[in-house]
Amino acid sequence: MDLERSGPMPLYFQIAQRIERAILGGDLPAGSRLENEVALGERLGLSRPTIRRAIQELVDKGLLVRRRGIGTQVVHGQVTRRVELTSLFDDLVGGGQKPSTRVLTLDVVPADANVAEKLAVAEGDPTLHVRRVRLADDVPVAVLENWLPADFLDVSSDELKDHGLYQVLRGRGVTIRVAKQRIGARKATVEEAVLLEIDRGSALLTMDRTAYDNSGRAVEFGHHCYRPDLYSFEVTLVDK
Repeated sequence: MDLERSGPMPLYFQIAQRIERAILGGDLPAGSRLENEVALGERLGLSRPTIRRAIQELVDKGLLVRRRGIGTQVVHGQVTRRVELTSLFDDLVGGGQKPSTRVLTLDVVPADANVAEKLAVAEGDPTLHVRRVRLADDVPVAVLENWLPADFLDVSSDELKDHGLYQVLRGRGVTIRVAKQRIGARKATVEEAVLLEIDRGSALLTMDRTAYDNSGRAVEFGHHCYRPDLYSFEVTLVDK
Protein backbone atom coordinates (compact mmCIF):
# COMPACT_ATOMS: atom_id res chain seq x y z
CA MET A 1 0.00 0.00 0.00
CA ASP A 2 1.20 3.52 -0.84
CA LEU A 3 0.53 5.27 2.47
CA GLU A 4 1.13 8.92 3.34
CA ARG A 5 2.74 8.38 6.72
CA SER A 6 3.30 12.05 7.52
CA GLY A 7 0.11 13.47 6.01
CA PRO A 8 -2.98 14.72 7.83
CA MET A 9 -5.13 11.68 6.99
CA PRO A 10 -5.02 8.96 9.70
CA LEU A 11 -3.27 5.78 8.66
CA TYR A 12 -6.18 3.55 9.67
CA PHE A 13 -8.47 5.56 7.38
CA GLN A 14 -6.04 5.29 4.45
CA ILE A 15 -5.84 1.51 4.89
CA ALA A 16 -9.62 1.22 5.13
CA GLN A 17 -10.03 3.28 1.94
CA ARG A 18 -7.61 1.12 -0.01
CA ILE A 19 -9.18 -2.14 1.12
CA GLU A 20 -12.63 -0.74 0.32
CA ARG A 21 -11.51 0.19 -3.21
CA ALA A 22 -10.10 -3.31 -3.67
CA ILE A 23 -13.43 -4.83 -2.60
CA LEU A 24 -15.60 -2.55 -4.73
CA GLY A 25 -13.26 -2.93 -7.69
CA GLY A 26 -13.35 -6.72 -7.54
CA ASP A 27 -9.69 -7.22 -6.58
CA LEU A 28 -10.96 -8.71 -3.31
CA PRO A 29 -14.00 -10.76 -4.36
CA ALA A 30 -16.73 -11.98 -2.01
CA GLY A 31 -15.43 -14.64 0.36
CA SER A 32 -11.78 -13.52 0.16
CA ARG A 33 -9.87 -13.74 3.41
CA LEU A 34 -7.72 -10.92 4.69
CA GLU A 35 -4.37 -11.47 6.34
CA ASN A 36 -4.61 -11.53 10.10
CA GLU A 37 -4.01 -8.24 11.91
CA VAL A 38 -0.52 -9.16 13.10
CA ALA A 39 0.74 -10.26 9.67
CA LEU A 40 -0.79 -7.26 7.89
CA GLY A 41 0.63 -4.87 10.48
CA GLU A 42 4.12 -6.37 10.15
CA ARG A 43 4.01 -6.20 6.36
CA LEU A 44 2.95 -2.54 6.40
CA GLY A 45 5.11 -1.55 9.36
CA LEU A 46 2.07 -0.47 11.40
CA SER A 47 0.74 -1.30 14.83
CA ARG A 48 -1.95 -3.91 15.38
CA PRO A 49 -4.41 -1.35 16.84
CA THR A 50 -4.13 0.70 13.62
CA ILE A 51 -4.91 -2.35 11.50
CA ARG A 52 -7.72 -3.40 13.82
CA ARG A 53 -9.36 0.02 13.58
CA ALA A 54 -9.14 0.00 9.76
CA ILE A 55 -10.78 -3.41 9.59
CA GLN A 56 -13.46 -2.37 12.08
CA GLU A 57 -14.33 0.59 9.81
CA LEU A 58 -15.13 -1.86 7.03
CA VAL A 59 -16.94 -4.28 9.33
CA ASP A 60 -19.16 -1.37 10.40
CA LYS A 61 -19.82 -0.57 6.73
CA GLY A 62 -20.88 -4.15 6.07
CA LEU A 63 -18.01 -4.87 3.66
CA LEU A 64 -16.06 -7.24 5.91
CA VAL A 65 -17.18 -9.82 8.44
CA ARG A 66 -15.22 -11.52 11.21
CA ARG A 67 -15.90 -15.25 11.39
CA ARG A 68 -14.87 -17.22 14.45
CA GLY A 69 -12.16 -19.75 13.62
CA ILE A 70 -11.83 -18.47 10.03
CA GLY A 71 -10.78 -14.84 10.22
CA THR A 72 -11.86 -11.72 8.36
CA GLN A 73 -13.62 -12.15 5.01
CA VAL A 74 -15.18 -9.99 2.35
CA VAL A 75 -18.96 -10.14 2.80
CA HIS A 76 -20.81 -12.30 0.28
CA GLY A 77 -23.50 -9.68 -0.15
CA GLN A 78 -26.36 -8.82 2.15
CA VAL A 79 -29.73 -10.46 1.59
CA THR A 80 -32.38 -7.73 1.40
CA ARG A 81 -35.76 -9.30 1.96
CA ARG A 82 -38.95 -7.52 1.03
CA VAL A 83 -41.67 -8.10 3.59
CA GLU A 84 -43.58 -10.53 1.41
CA LEU A 85 -44.91 -14.05 1.83
CA THR A 86 -41.72 -15.84 0.79
CA SER A 87 -39.24 -18.09 2.55
CA LEU A 88 -35.55 -17.32 3.15
CA PHE A 89 -34.70 -20.24 0.84
CA ASP A 90 -36.69 -18.60 -1.97
CA ASP A 91 -35.10 -15.21 -1.28
CA LEU A 92 -31.57 -16.62 -1.48
CA VAL A 93 -32.25 -18.44 -4.73
CA GLY A 94 -33.87 -15.31 -6.15
CA GLY A 95 -30.83 -13.28 -5.15
CA GLY A 96 -28.43 -15.60 -6.96
CA GLN A 97 -26.99 -17.16 -3.80
CA LYS A 98 -26.69 -20.86 -3.04
CA PRO A 99 -28.74 -21.85 0.04
CA SER A 100 -27.89 -24.83 2.19
CA THR A 101 -29.27 -26.10 5.49
CA ARG A 102 -28.04 -27.80 8.64
CA VAL A 103 -30.90 -29.45 10.51
CA LEU A 104 -30.28 -29.16 14.26
CA THR A 105 -33.57 -30.49 15.66
CA LEU A 106 -36.43 -32.52 14.20
CA ASP A 107 -38.66 -33.81 17.00
CA VAL A 108 -42.32 -34.40 17.77
CA VAL A 109 -43.12 -32.32 20.87
CA PRO A 110 -46.32 -31.37 22.73
CA ALA A 111 -47.50 -27.83 21.99
CA ASP A 112 -46.85 -25.44 24.85
CA ALA A 113 -49.27 -22.58 25.53
CA ASN A 114 -47.62 -20.17 23.09
CA VAL A 115 -47.34 -22.64 20.20
CA ALA A 116 -50.90 -23.91 20.83
CA GLU A 117 -52.20 -20.35 20.57
CA LYS A 118 -50.25 -19.61 17.38
CA LEU A 119 -51.30 -22.84 15.63
CA ALA A 120 -54.84 -22.86 17.06
CA VAL A 121 -54.40 -26.37 18.50
CA ALA A 122 -54.94 -27.72 21.99
CA GLU A 123 -52.11 -27.37 24.49
CA GLY A 124 -50.28 -30.69 24.58
CA ASP A 125 -51.20 -31.66 21.02
CA PRO A 126 -48.30 -33.15 19.03
CA THR A 127 -46.35 -30.73 16.82
CA LEU A 128 -43.23 -31.08 14.72
CA HIS A 129 -40.43 -28.91 16.11
CA VAL A 130 -37.78 -28.04 13.53
CA ARG A 131 -34.61 -26.03 14.13
CA ARG A 132 -32.18 -25.28 11.32
CA VAL A 133 -29.23 -23.11 10.34
CA ARG A 134 -29.64 -21.57 6.89
CA LEU A 135 -26.45 -20.75 5.00
CA ALA A 136 -25.86 -18.62 1.91
CA ASP A 137 -22.81 -19.66 -0.10
CA ASP A 138 -21.68 -21.65 2.97
CA VAL A 139 -21.89 -18.63 5.32
CA PRO A 140 -24.45 -18.94 8.16
CA VAL A 141 -27.16 -16.28 7.85
CA ALA A 142 -30.01 -17.37 10.14
CA VAL A 143 -31.20 -19.78 12.80
CA LEU A 144 -34.74 -20.89 11.91
CA GLU A 145 -37.07 -22.49 14.45
CA ASN A 146 -40.53 -23.70 13.38
CA TRP A 147 -43.47 -25.64 14.75
CA LEU A 148 -45.89 -27.51 12.44
CA PRO A 149 -49.27 -29.03 13.33
CA ALA A 150 -49.89 -32.78 13.48
CA ASP A 151 -50.63 -33.10 9.74
CA PHE A 152 -46.91 -32.66 9.05
CA LEU A 153 -45.26 -34.90 11.65
CA ASP A 154 -43.78 -37.02 8.87
CA VAL A 155 -41.70 -34.22 7.32
CA SER A 156 -38.16 -35.61 7.08
CA SER A 157 -34.72 -34.17 7.73
CA ASP A 158 -33.69 -34.96 4.14
CA GLU A 159 -36.58 -32.88 2.78
CA LEU A 160 -35.53 -29.90 4.90
CA LYS A 161 -31.87 -30.19 3.93
CA ASP A 162 -32.68 -30.02 0.23
CA HIS A 163 -35.66 -27.63 0.19
CA GLY A 164 -37.13 -24.65 1.97
CA LEU A 165 -39.97 -25.30 4.40
CA TYR A 166 -42.51 -23.58 2.18
CA GLN A 167 -41.38 -25.74 -0.74
CA VAL A 168 -41.98 -28.83 1.39
CA LEU A 169 -45.45 -27.61 2.37
CA ARG A 170 -46.35 -26.71 -1.21
CA GLY A 171 -45.24 -30.19 -2.26
CA ARG A 172 -47.85 -31.57 0.15
CA GLY A 173 -50.64 -29.56 -1.44
CA VAL A 174 -50.58 -26.61 0.99
CA THR A 175 -51.36 -23.19 -0.47
CA ILE A 176 -50.08 -20.49 1.86
CA ARG A 177 -52.19 -17.35 1.48
CA VAL A 178 -51.48 -15.03 4.38
CA ALA A 179 -49.18 -14.64 7.38
CA LYS A 180 -48.93 -12.54 10.52
CA GLN A 181 -45.41 -11.36 11.10
CA ARG A 182 -43.50 -9.41 13.74
CA ILE A 183 -39.96 -8.09 13.23
CA GLY A 184 -37.69 -7.21 16.14
CA ALA A 185 -34.14 -7.31 17.47
CA ARG A 186 -32.26 -8.75 20.43
CA LYS A 187 -28.83 -9.97 21.48
CA ALA A 188 -27.57 -13.39 20.39
CA THR A 189 -27.42 -16.20 22.91
CA VAL A 190 -24.13 -18.04 23.37
CA GLU A 191 -25.39 -20.93 21.21
CA GLU A 192 -26.65 -18.62 18.46
CA ALA A 193 -23.31 -16.81 18.40
CA VAL A 194 -21.53 -20.12 17.82
CA LEU A 195 -24.00 -21.26 15.15
CA LEU A 196 -23.85 -17.94 13.27
CA GLU A 197 -20.09 -17.47 13.79
CA ILE A 198 -20.48 -14.06 15.42
CA ASP A 199 -19.33 -12.55 18.71
CA ARG A 200 -21.25 -13.41 21.86
CA GLY A 201 -23.91 -10.81 22.58
CA SER A 202 -23.99 -9.47 19.01
CA ALA A 203 -27.22 -7.94 17.77
CA LEU A 204 -29.67 -10.10 15.81
CA LEU A 205 -32.73 -9.33 13.74
CA THR A 206 -35.71 -11.49 14.66
CA MET A 207 -38.92 -12.45 12.92
CA ASP A 208 -41.94 -14.28 14.33
CA ARG A 209 -44.40 -15.51 11.71
CA THR A 210 -47.57 -17.57 11.64
CA ALA A 211 -48.61 -18.68 8.14
CA TYR A 212 -52.13 -19.71 7.12
CA ASP A 213 -53.40 -21.74 4.16
CA ASN A 214 -56.28 -20.78 1.87
CA SER A 215 -58.81 -22.19 4.33
CA GLY A 216 -57.50 -19.97 7.13
CA ARG A 217 -55.80 -22.80 9.03
CA ALA A 218 -52.40 -22.12 10.63
CA VAL A 219 -49.80 -24.36 8.96
CA GLU A 220 -46.61 -23.15 10.63
CA PHE A 221 -45.31 -20.89 13.36
CA GLY A 222 -41.71 -19.75 13.25
CA HIS A 223 -39.22 -17.79 15.30
CA HIS A 224 -36.18 -16.85 13.22
CA CYS A 225 -33.07 -14.82 13.96
CA TYR A 226 -30.74 -13.29 11.37
CA ARG A 227 -27.28 -11.76 11.21
CA PRO A 228 -27.87 -8.04 10.52
CA ASP A 229 -24.56 -7.71 8.67
CA LEU A 230 -25.81 -10.22 6.09
CA TYR A 231 -29.57 -9.70 6.17
CA SER A 232 -32.12 -6.89 6.20
CA PHE A 233 -35.85 -6.34 5.68
CA GLU A 234 -37.21 -3.87 3.13
CA VAL A 235 -40.67 -2.31 3.37
CA THR A 236 -42.45 -0.06 0.87
CA LEU A 237 -44.70 2.54 2.54
CA VAL A 238 -47.58 4.14 0.66
CA ASP A 239 -49.48 7.24 1.76
CA LYS A 240 -53.23 6.69 2.06
